[in-house]
Amino acid sequence: MSNPVNVLVKSPLDAIPILLVSDAIASSVERCSPSRFNVQATTAEGWLLLWNTYTGNMNAFKPTQRDAVLELISRRGVASDASRLVAYLTDRGYLVPESADELRRVQHAFGKESHRTDKLELILLPSEDCNFRCTYCYEDFRRGTMLPEVREGIRNLVRARAKTLRELTVNWFGGEPLYGMEAIDELAPFFAEIAQEHGISYFSHMTTNGFLLTDDVAQRLLAAEITDFQITLDGLAEDHDKMRPARDGSGTFDTIYKNLVSLSRRPEDYSVVIRVNFTSENAPKLEPMLEKLRAAFAGDNRFTISFHSVGRWGGDNDADLAVCGRDEAQHYRMKLKAAARTLGLRVTSGWMPGAGVGSQVCYAARPYNFIVGAHGDLMKCTIDLDKRDRNIVGTLSRDGTLQLDQDKFALWTEPAFERDTGCQSCHMLPACQGIHCPQIRFDTGRRPCPGIRRTAKQEMVDFFEAKQAQQRSAVDLLPLPLPTYAGATPERELVDAAN
Repeated sequence: MSNPVNVLVKSPLDAIPILLVSDAIASSVERCSPSRFNVQATTAEGWLLLWNTYTGNMNAFKPTQRDAVLELISRRGVASDASRLVAYLTDRGYLVPESADELRRVQHAFGKESHRTDKLELILLPSEDCNFRCTYCYEDFRRGTMLPEVREGIRNLVRARAKTLRELTVNWFGGEPLYGMEAIDELAPFFAEIAQEHGISYFSHMTTNGFLLTDDVAQRLLAAEITDFQITLDGLAEDHDKMRPARDGSGTFDTIYKNLVSLSRRPEDYSVVIRVNFTSENAPKLEPMLEKLRAAFAGDNRFTISFHSVGRWGGDNDADLAVCGRDEAQHYRMKLKAAARTLGLRVTSGWMPGAGVGSQVCYAARPYNFIVGAHGDLMKCTIDLDKRDRNIVGTLSRDGTLQLDQDKFALWTEPAFERDTGCQSCHMLPACQGIHCPQIRFDTGRRPCPGIRRTAKQEMVDFFEAKQAQQRSAVDLLPLPLPTYAGATPERELVDAAN
């Protein structure tokens, strides 16, 4: 039968030889240029260290390779197929296509992370009271143990989200969280069980002063899969007890240290960061404490030391604190880290390979992160807590519903870098996204640059030299793989510091 309206039943394009778009692209060699997010440093021995703040990759190149690599990452453009080295630098993100819009890449990464619905992070305050009265503390201890109806609301929230969650993180904070052991005993096993039931990746951390962390309490926490802890010691007893006395003024060092030693004798897999806060007064006297920690914890990979300068965080004693200036704090931090490593103690580096997109973003800036107070307030910042109205972004209902103030919530979670041309031009933008600490931007109007922006080169060198020393001495100082050789050619070998 004829087709009276002459409607084609087959596309005439089918008779034309196929030319794939990818073939056309492949036929022309694209040029590459250096990523705007590269950070470079050189060691005393002449190794070139490269870190890209978008990919998180770090590489170390031998002195004989340095000039060739520097030439490539300094050029305005180079053909993408010029050599195996060009291909390698492109694969690692140090060279990018000339057509790439790296700011748009960061915008996409921010949006992708901020719109996640498969992730939930809760910072729970099982008690807002505390058995300590630390000199630098900023909290006011107005509430005790978390109310039963708030605990019910938390369970209902997690139940409602469980089928869509891939990641659940619970951080126990305070006050002193172990003051609210009743709430922990109720909620912690529930989180572990529901994560197991729904195949959710689950992680639970606790910030505790350690005074109440007896063998019995440790057993209950570990059984409920709370396996990561931060516990503070601010020197030996003489200094620690001045800075971190009990609420009745008595000393606390001996009890905390005894509990830590007892914890170290347990066989379970857990991790403890021993946080050391320092001022210009106690910093010069901290090395004897490191000797004591070496005797108890050196060789136990579950224990790590972390050094932090005390700040004026809004407490009643702020005016009396011997706070270090920025340069002084950096001096003491680097000196103490070096001393601890020399003693065989594991030390948090503050930076390590893998620190890429979002690695320096504050938890408060993420829409999936909430602090839940003992009375059901929803907050964002653990320093502001309920002292600043801007930080109370809503309440948690008994049925698990989040009643949010959208304006306050948006204040904390907005992409601040999109209104800050200084952030947009910074090499650290992928890592911090202009929201390393939203609170600083609110209070001062200044962009909240992370410390690593100033110290990156030295941190990179310190990391690399520690890895080199580890390789030479076979002492396990860091929980990261040794550098491995990859991409070898007759004229150059490429050293991966991280995948």
